[in-house]
Amino acid sequence: MKKLFYRAAAATVLGLSTSVGMVAADNSGSIGTTGPDSNNAVTANTTVTRTLTNNNNVSASNSNSQHAYTGRAEAEDNTTAGGASSGNASNSNSLNATVNVNNSAAAAGMGAGGGWNATGTISGLTGPDSNNYVTSNTTLTTTVTNNNNLSVSNSNSQSASSGSAEVEHNTTGGSATSGSASNSNSSTFSFSVTN
Repeated sequence: MKKLFYRAAAATVLGLSTSVGMVAADNSGSIGTTGPDSNNAVTANTTVTRTLTNNNNVSASNSNSQHAYTGRAEAEDNTTAGGASSGNASNSNSLNATVNVNNSAAAAGMGAGGGWNATGTISGLTGPDSNNYVTSNTTLTTTVTNNNNLSVSNSNSQSASSGSAEVEHNTTGGSATSGSASNSNSSTFSFSVTN
């Protein structure tokens, strides 16, 4: 009676990472010397799943309120009026905001590591009429998700008023001058995103 011997070596490695960079995982099996009429198999399966998610929430907000008023200038109820003047009033506001978001280093790190190949070998003598099989399967899945939410809010409220200038009820009139009133605002936002 012919006897059949079946010998199998199987290895499976599952790698899972939610961060960048992975360490190599050895996954191998071997068949040594086999007997006649035997069935021998090595099945090496490696599955690696890598996931990287970048959530970037960046917001910039600027609120500016300005009011400029000059005083009232009057020359009145004088025999000989002189000159009356009010000074100038001004406001100035400037904002420069720069935001840089860089995810490229994390994404590049997903390519690091390696060495996940599944291997199998037949290292010894094989018997006559024996069946010897080596099967290697490597599955690598990489998913990169970048969620970038950028928002800008800029609010500017300005008012400027020049006071009145009056010359009245004088025997000899003089002069009255009201100064200028002004506001200025400048806002610059710069966002840079690299994935």
